[in-house]
Amino acid sequence: MVNIPQAQHTSPYAQPNDEARLQQVWKMLERVFDPEIPSLNVIELGIIADVRVHTRNVEVDMTPTFVGCPALDRIRDDITQTLESSGEHGVIVNVVRDPAWTSDRITPEGRRKLKEFGLAPPGPRCSGGETPNLEHATCPFCNSIDTQLESIFGPTLCRSIHYCQSCLQSFEQFKPV
Repeated sequence: MVNIPQAQHTSPYAQPNDEARLQQVWKMLERVFDPEIPSLNVIELGIIADVRVHTRNVEVDMTPTFVGCPALDRIRDDITQTLESSGEHGVIVNVVRDPAWTSDRITPEGRRKLKEFGLAPPGPRCSGGETPNLEHATCPFCNSIDTQLESIFGPTLCRSIHYCQSCLQSFEQFKPV
């Protein structure tokens, strides 16, 4: 179960059912999955920065994992379709870069699902603007740390390719950002 953030925006014109409606929108967003990692929803991936309900519409702020993410338009369309199918009208999905997405935003459930999908979850980010260590990743198949970076360039911008010396499997890691 994903923790749904509490409402952070309350309009002076808010109606008594706005909180319930806001919680319903967050619940519906759990049904929107990343097209590149179909076991992970947008909440678990941490790309939903904010949700606001208004009398006539709903606004969702979505922050991309990487600039130029090819799945952005698809995710935006899926959010719109999912919310409209639940009865919301005038859905607006804003792509925002502030706050910037970091791999720390991936929920613990999201990290578990990444591993089950065969992707090594991102390691810890470095503080102070240092470049994260991409060299070693824990193998999602055997949990070995005896791995090596084969290519920083994976099939998508958010992944790198590694090789496990223990189980002899190649695997991808979701890059720490």
